[in-house]
Amino acid sequence: MLDILLQHTDFVVINKPAGLSVHRDQAERGLTETLAHQLGLPQVWLVHRLDKPTSGVLLLALNAQAASELAQVFANREAAKTYLALSDRKPAKKQGWIKGDMVRSRQSAWKLTRSMENPAQTRFTSQSAGTGRRLFVLQPLTGKTHQLRVAMKSIGSPIIGDTLYGGTPADRLYLHAWRLSFPFRGEVYRVEAPPGDAWPLPADG
Repeated sequence: MLDILLQHTDFVVINKPAGLSVHRDQAERGLTETLAHQLGLPQVWLVHRLDKPTSGVLLLALNAQAASELAQVFANREAAKTYLALSDRKPAKKQGWIKGDMVRSRQSAWKLTRSMENPAQTRFTSQSAGTGRRLFVLQPLTGKTHQLRVAMKSIGSPIIGDTLYGGTPADRLYLHAWRLSFPFRGEVYRVEAPPGDAWPLPADG
């Protein structure tokens, strides 16, 4: 059973577990099929995406009209997303902006460049999370593939479990979509997904 954080007549917000693909994987049933079955509906619509290894807040529409409206909200950058990430490497800077164009690197990886033609933009803060670990609060302004993973690598702090980008191997990728706020038909909705006991939380909550 998927963990439902908020259910509305037009959409649902879930806490996606790490390791579950939003699309069907070979023999696996995809997340949208699983959720539709759980809700007793013929179909649900993805509004945005999370990488398979990323956990946290995921918004799905329950009808085609809502899907179209919510997709426009994301296209217009009216949705605000906040992620948590853990690293065991000290960053080049403790807070600020990470900006730059993203280009294909090796295999399925990306890299950040100094050019600014269509840059990925991420604001971040960080704090100590106990011996040898640091907690990052990431707020992406753009929504590019692997944006946060590439951003973390670029400041010298690849995410724990992110071996594609040089992170220390672990039981999972320690990247979690923590909070999402978005407008819909005159109201603003704010949803938070608890990251689990293995995660520290920011000091300011």
